[in-house]
Amino acid sequence: MPEISGFSFPNDVHVWWSLMIVMYPYITGFVAGAFIVTSLFHLFGRTEFKPVARLAMATSFAFLLVASMPLQLHLGHPERGPFIMITPHFTSAMAGFGVLYGGYLLILALEVWFVWRPEIIARARRSRGVARAFYAVLALGTYDTSPEALEIDHRAITFLAGIGLPGACMLHGYVGFIFGAIKANPWWSTPLMPVIFLVSAAVSGIALLIVLYQAVSKLRARPADGACVSALARWLWLFLILTITLEVLEIIVMAYERSESWLIVSELLTTRLEFSYVTMQMIVGGLIPLILLAVVVLMNRYLHDRVRNTLSTVAALLCLLQVFSMRWNIVVGGQLLSKSLRGLRSPYEPELFGREGVLMALGLILAPFVILWIFDRVLGIDGPGEETAEPSNRIERGPGEIHAA
Repeated sequence: MPEISGFSFPNDVHVWWSLMIVMYPYITGFVAGAFIVTSLFHLFGRTEFKPVARLAMATSFAFLLVASMPLQLHLGHPERGPFIMITPHFTSAMAGFGVLYGGYLLILALEVWFVWRPEIIARARRSRGVARAFYAVLALGTYDTSPEALEIDHRAITFLAGIGLPGACMLHGYVGFIFGAIKANPWWSTPLMPVIFLVSAAVSGIALLIVLYQAVSKLRARPADGACVSALARWLWLFLILTITLEVLEIIVMAYERSESWLIVSELLTTRLEFSYVTMQMIVGGLIPLILLAVVVLMNRYLHDRVRNTLSTVAALLCLLQVFSMRWNIVVGGQLLSKSLRGLRSPYEPELFGREGVLMALGLILAPFVILWIFDRVLGIDGPGEETAEPSNRIERGPGEIHAA
């Protein structure tokens, strides 16, 4: 039996929400954050995000396909998982996942189809045999690429982005709602929890896109667009400031109130979570990228492109670490409090193998990138002409022009 400090009941020994429950909000955060970027282009006309808009949409779609896998692996009977979507229960917070996930998956799949419809038709026309039949099925029997049809596509994309953006936010925000609604746990029970989860999701999604865009640019042997990287860094800096501010405010409010639960929460932060919270979440993943992004944003005009890209990428990688540490500290840290609130459980150490082990978690992180590679091979992530387009620091084309290109 694990060593237990303080006062705990016998049923407090095990951490039931393990690494897979940490991975679930981490992966869904990429879904919401990446969709925010593509919505800034398609919905709000922020043309500086044009070079990364299609990559952002494909990334959101790839991670969404994997988002439910951590929950399936955590279930004792994963074959029962799909019932949450086909037998909804509208008074259950857990069952809300089925409604939100199914609805958002449909919206995102439709938006992907409308954005890539011209490429699907072009590939159907120039392919032969099985490939031609495959793309013909994807085209759904429509081959109209007239300006009028493309304009209808553009209006459909704008409409879907308009309803998809709140859908993506709700998909991830409800995870914070589930934790925040657990009144018996003072580390979780706060109205700021859904907001913190949502804002940190934007941080993780934008940070991932910075890293992906830099990697794709290297693989394509072309320089990254300076205006796009700068814009991504600015928005990442904004959401990181909001995230750290909310996380610090949450602790300050608890410390100022000095309720009886603060005694055990403060002990949790200074003992069990000292490394993961103070060092990794707040300093390495919070303060350092905050400074690096401040340099990129405030000194952008004086920085060489290579320096700007390097600083942005390093800051993005640290932000990914910050968000994972936050998910770990929330999910695992909250379970280290005994039900008596008089002691702490022994630290949780995930197993290496098994369906909820570290190797499985790494596999879940790699799976969306495999889907992205397949997506690129089948449909192509780059837009028409982007393979040879010269990057620039100017804003030139509107969001509608991508569909008529």
